[in-house]
Amino acid sequence: MKNENTKTIINAPIVSGGKLFWLFKRVSDIFISLLLLPIMVIIAIFIYFFNSITQSGKVFYFQNRMGLDCNSFVAIKFRTMSEIVSIERKFDDPVELNRITRLGKILRQSRLDELPQIINVLKGEMSLIGPRPDYYEHAVIFLEKIEEYRWRYNIKPGISGLAQIRQGYTQGLDATRKKVNIDIYYIENVGFWLETKILLNTIITVFKRIGK
Repeated sequence: MKNENTKTIINAPIVSGGKLFWLFKRVSDIFISLLLLPIMVIIAIFIYFFNSITQSGKVFYFQNRMGLDCNSFVAIKFRTMSEIVSIERKFDDPVELNRITRLGKILRQSRLDELPQIINVLKGEMSLIGPRPDYYEHAVIFLEKIEEYRWRYNIKPGISGLAQIRQGYTQGLDATRKKVNIDIYYIENVGFWLETKILLNTIITVFKRIGK
């Protein structure tokens, strides 16, 4: 198996796993998402009442992300930042920490802010595990500047992924290139064992609240 931090991509990666794995992955995505749906509703109700007491703003946040075959889709998250008219942060700018709300910080650390994306999973736009989809406007820039970037969209993006648990939040071209290599490593080596490993690490992150 190749090292995901050092390999150089020349041709499009070959998607691993086989038909049985990808069928099992889709069935698992649907089954687990349906199990998580009541939890998402309960959290959404709590956020709604918390917001009505402490701050104004919507419960959910909708953002255009790049998905399968570099097409755009609307990702759903719990809102963790104060609302603005439009995103002004450039692809290489740091996270606007001053905009993160008190509740938003907890949601981001536990990664529960990503939970509403199970709706995207049920719609077939995402998987539970796969390359994390970037904000569409930023992704277009990465397509132009990083030759291999498009290959990470040969499969459906995921709520969690290998690059996310290995690298965490990324900003700038250098960090994105590293993320791309990790994602391509995942694509070329995906299977039951690697999928289980990522899932377990994601669960640990949720309970330890070590997300960003």
